[in-house]
Amino acid sequence: MSNVYKPSELRAFLKKEGVYAKKALSQNFLIDRNILDKIVRLAGVEAGDRVVEIGPGPGALTEALLRKGAHVIAIEMDSHFAPLLERLQTSDHRLQILQADALEQSFEKLFPGSSYKVVANLPYHITTPLLVKLLPLYPKIQSLTIMVQKEFAERMLAKPGNKDYSSFTLFTQFYSNPGGHFLVSPTCFYPQPRVQSAVVLCALCIPPLPAHEQDPFFELVRSCFQKRRKMVKTALKPLYPSIEKALISSGLNPETRPEDLSLEQFIALFRAVSSCE
Repeated sequence: MSNVYKPSELRAFLKKEGVYAKKALSQNFLIDRNILDKIVRLAGVEAGDRVVEIGPGPGALTEALLRKGAHVIAIEMDSHFAPLLERLQTSDHRLQILQADALEQSFEKLFPGSSYKVVANLPYHITTPLLVKLLPLYPKIQSLTIMVQKEFAERMLAKPGNKDYSSFTLFTQFYSNPGGHFLVSPTCFYPQPRVQSAVVLCALCIPPLPAHEQDPFFELVRSCFQKRRKMVKTALKPLYPSIEKALISSGLNPETRPEDLSLEQFIALFRAVSSCE
């Protein structure tokens, strides 16, 4: 075992290999064994599970997943860190390393014929585009257990009426059931980030609308939240002239605001609007 979760051993490892954390790649390495184990427990990883990890860096989380008995595909963009992960290979070859940009990766082709879990300390600068890519991939992906910025986690988990409730909240909850989560202090990383972090578990699910309706649904949602302080009837009037009729037919108050509508109410509104057009 490499024990790169220990600060002294991580620094010695980085010095020996002549590598360092790159700010441009949002590299902050976990140095807390308890947090690593807590991530693996939250993800529900068991022996034999298939797991994709994104941005493993020196491999502390990779090692924790392998220790649990998982088969791991580690996607690392950094050409210096990717080959160093080879040192973690198991005797039964449960580790596969891909040096690649996760945003360009075809996640549908990983673990052919099987579904898998994503467990990752995500590079924070690509969190949104990466989740837009991953969240719709049920049943290929069973769940996402991801480290994100605390404020981003609050958006994912927000309820209607909360200041953090947004179009991305609805996107997350459309494709998954975000549930378990916990905070992670900056002191658990090397180097320490300037922000607090959180780990969130999203169990992916069948979306509530068919594929051909999803883009127009999110067009409606985004149009609402671009004018989140306005009433829904005002925000959507340019896009849907019959919006007031649709609001009434779906049982919603015409003076309601976007931030007060649940996912189910947005879906009811979308169906009403579609039938009025």
